[in-house]
Amino acid sequence: MKPIINELKGTGVAIVTPFSANKSIDFNALEKLIEYHITNGTNYLVVLGTTGETATLSDKERYQLLDFMIEKTNGRIPLVAGYGGNDTLHVLKAFKDYPTNAFTAILSVTPYYNKPNQAGLYAHYATLAENCDTPIILYNVPGRTGVNMSLETTLKLANNFEHIVAIKEASDDMDKCMNLVKHRPDNFLILSGDDNLILPQMACGMDGVISVIANAFPKTTSELVQLGLNGKFTEARKLHYNILPMIRLIFTEGNPVGIKACMAAQNLINNELRLPLVVSSNKLFNEITKEITLLDNLGVQA
Repeated sequence: MKPIINELKGTGVAIVTPFSANKSIDFNALEKLIEYHITNGTNYLVVLGTTGETATLSDKERYQLLDFMIEKTNGRIPLVAGYGGNDTLHVLKAFKDYPTNAFTAILSVTPYYNKPNQAGLYAHYATLAENCDTPIILYNVPGRTGVNMSLETTLKLANNFEHIVAIKEASDDMDKCMNLVKHRPDNFLILSGDDNLILPQMACGMDGVISVIANAFPKTTSELVQLGLNGKFTEARKLHYNILPMIRLIFTEGNPVGIKACMAAQNLINNELRLPLVVSSNKLFNEITKEITLLDNLGVQA
């Protein structure tokens, strides 16, 4: 039977990587963000995800980030680290270059661009599982990777490998999500990867979210998810509809463009990204700023 990874239930935050004006990592801002999440009820932090602009970080910077997150969290909040790629052998090398045992789990995205078929996806994850003892969260996000891991492949991996313990499902496919919940093995967690679907997915029995919007609104997102876990959907619905317009806004010009604009408007970070990403349009920034004011008037807490 799979180990129960209770730390992965609830709200995980795919944390942004703050940059200074010269595009170097702003570690002072990152330390403040860590405290912000610990204070406001985030259940765990996910570093080196898509939202963290990992594709534009050097290996040296990635290891610096991991070192920093381990040091500054100091065991106060669980950490999940992104170990993924479209070269299976390169991911195996990353396991050796920076051992995974400091983390509650690793998050590993489906290989992108080279578009493996379902047999290739299974072989990729089977190889990772055979070479890593740390719990693994599968990550299916076909809108970014160009490949959609099927229900059958996911369940086969979940049943065949004890420490493949969860999936972050970001396919925007409610039918698939319901079947994952219905047919999963014991203690295999189904986590939302779509902020706009947190409420309906939790109503179907999913176990939480790895969220983007929670970078800016950790308290509200965590309350929403906890209400869903407790089956209090009437109360959760109010929070869902309060933040739904902001969720739509932050994805209008792509991620993390929108969430960084939102966090900059909240004075949490500088509005800096690395090319090929550029900052949001003035129009979107102004819309986000207005929505922050509306949420403040509604009494919505960060």
